[in-house]
Amino acid sequence: MRYFEDFRVGEVHELGRRALSEAEIRAFARVYDPQPRHIGGSGEPPIASGWQVAAAFMRLYVDSVVRSAAADVSPGIAELHWLRPVRPGDVLVGRATVLGTAPSLTRPDCGVVRQRGELLDESGRPVMTFVFYGLMRKRNSAPAAVTVPESDTLRGHE
Repeated sequence: MRYFEDFRVGEVHELGRRALSEAEIRAFARVYDPQPRHIGGSGEPPIASGWQVAAAFMRLYVDSVVRSAAADVSPGIAELHWLRPVRPGDVLVGRATVLGTAPSLTRPDCGVVRQRGELLDESGRPVMTFVFYGLMRKRNSAPAAVTVPESDTLRGHE
């Protein structure tokens, strides 16, 4: 279990890879972002909603960092940028870099970890970047119970 005290400025977490299929892109768009460019149908493949790209990052982050950390909640994000379109089959590579740590001003049992999240394409070009904050419990606090479902697919929306 990793606690607030275990996160170091400059530390980089490699989060793994994820590709979005055309069916996943269309299903997400129909439910959450039904813009024509995301649903497709004009003879061109759809591009993923930026919100789906952000969700793909979150899944990688949860699987790689949150599952083994005393994570509590996130007090927010900042500076979200979608830099390139994501098309079906594009392989996204996730990375999170610790930018800073500070004790929580409102939760003495926690500290705030400020990180830069990135999704890159296979060539290393950034697709999405943002700064996000995570509330992590301190070592001497009660452990947080985190249950994350194993499935990462949308069910019942096809």
